[in-house]
This record gives sequence, structure tokens and C-alpha cells, in this order.
Amino acid sequence: MSPARTVLTDAQWRPLADAHRARLEPFVDAHRRRAARGERHPVWDFLFTYYGHRPAHLLRWHPGLGVELDGPLAAEEFGGLRGYEVAGTFVTRDPAVLAKRAGTAEYVARLLETTATRAPVFGCFGLHEWAMVFREADQTRHPVPLRLGPEGTDDVVRAGSLRCTHYDAFRFFTPDAAPRNLAELSRETQVASEQPGCLHAGMDLYKWAFKLAPGAPSDLVADAFDLARDARELDMRASPYDLADHGFSPIAIETREGRNEYVRQQVALAERAAPIRDRLLAVVRAWPAVF
Repeated sequence: MSPARTVLTDAQWRPLADAHRARLEPFVDAHRRRAARGERHPVWDFLFTYYGHRPAHLLRWHPGLGVELDGPLAAEEFGGLRGYEVAGTFVTRDPAVLAKRAGTAEYVARLLETTATRAPVFGCFGLHEWAMVFREADQTRHPVPLRLGPEGTDDVVRAGSLRCTHYDAFRFFTPDAAPRNLAELSRETQVASEQPGCLHAGMDLYKWAFKLAPGAPSDLVADAFDLARDARELDMRASPYDLADHGFSPIAIETREGRNEYVRQQVALAERAAPIRDRLLAVVRAWPAVF
């Protein structure tokens, strides 16, 4: 059965697109200004460099599956945009583009469905970032210094327990840190190891949302981006890096108080991630029905 269709006129969709842009533009513009000056930001650049979603694409509004557009403004705005077809003033998605992303949608559905069935695990305390510099010989490649220095950082890893469940964090562990993890992770076992308490599993909802454009609606992409931004801040505040000069106070996970604070914020982010995951699941489950 094909999903129900909603048709928005120019007067209906244009305010939605303007609101989307106004929501994200301050953050994007700050990034662009820094880039124009040749400045790097050790916290926020990650959201563009690691995830690889261009600022201009983040600002672009998409209605999502089940929503079509009708009007001369829509035809002009979306006529030359990849992923759309225009017939007169009527705008719909290009089924050929959606078909090419069907494999991604299928994988995302399997990953998110499996993740959602698991109980969240809270107890990694953000040590994945510490494991990425554990016993690292070259300390010059980091843009900011280590808050406790190399030896102090290594001591925190030795005293703790590495319980990372996210392969895309684990794969950056140093050779000395990787064997200390509770489990060896791989791309092939990612679906089997992902769990909803993981900070990076929540951040990656943003990646999956924008990779499914123009199928995923932009309000979902923006909500996932906001979650990823807040998770990134927690990730870096709990990291071994000294980011005080950039306005980020540390969450000292080497202390009991710091670990408690980390878990408190980690739980809150996991609770925010759950409905975003459900909305994204609704998109990928509807994917086969659009053909």
C-alpha cells in the first residue's frame, strides 16, 4: 500500500523552509565565518568534517516522503535539484534516486530496529576519547593539549574499564587501547553491538537522516542535528582535552562526581534520541512503499 500523500502549496511550504533555515543558519554561519578566517574549532568542526554533510545542504529544506509540493515557486526551487521531478508546477521525488538509496534505507532499518530492542547501557563514561590517545607516541597532532597530560591520561584509562559498543569510535583506539576494550568490534558486527545508551549511536541518527535525503523530512534532520551537536559537546567536555580556552568546562570523569554527571547527561541524550530514532524508522519502513 502506498503511503498517504500530502500536497503543500507555495504559501504552505515556504514558511516551513524559511523556519528551517532560520533555525540552523546561526550555527552554520559561525562555522562559515571561522572557515573563511582559516580557523579550526576543535569541537564544532567535527559535525561537518566527520559527517561530511555540507553546510549548504544542511540549510536546504526537504518535505520528506509522502509530501508533495504544488506551485510555481516550488517548481523553480526544486526543478534543478537532484532527487526531484517537476511536472508543470507539481514537485515530487525522483523514484530513481529513492531506488538507489533503498539499500541504505534497508540497512538503517535493520540497525535502528535492533538498537531499539536493546536496553541502554550507561557506564562507558566517555572513555572512548581517552582510548584514542592512550600511550600515543605523537602528541603534536592534537589542536588542544591534554588536560591531565599524557601520563595522567594513560592512568585514567588504566584505572577504568573500556566498554565501548560503537565501532566508529572503537576503530580510532590506539593499538594499545583496543585490546583493553570489553569486546572487539568490527563493521560486520556493528548491528549486533549497537545499543541506545551510546552517545555516538545517538549522534549517528543525524548521519542516517541526511543520507536518506530527500526521503527524510528536514525537521527530522534538524532535530537529529541538534541532538548530535549536544552529544558532541558532552563528548568533548568529558574528553581528555583541555577546552577551557574554547569555553567548555570539563566533566572530570576521573572523579566520582564527574562520572555521575556524565551518566546524568548521557541518559538525557538517550531519552531525546529515542523518538528521533522512531521517526527515522518510520521513514525507512515506508521506503519500499514509495515505488
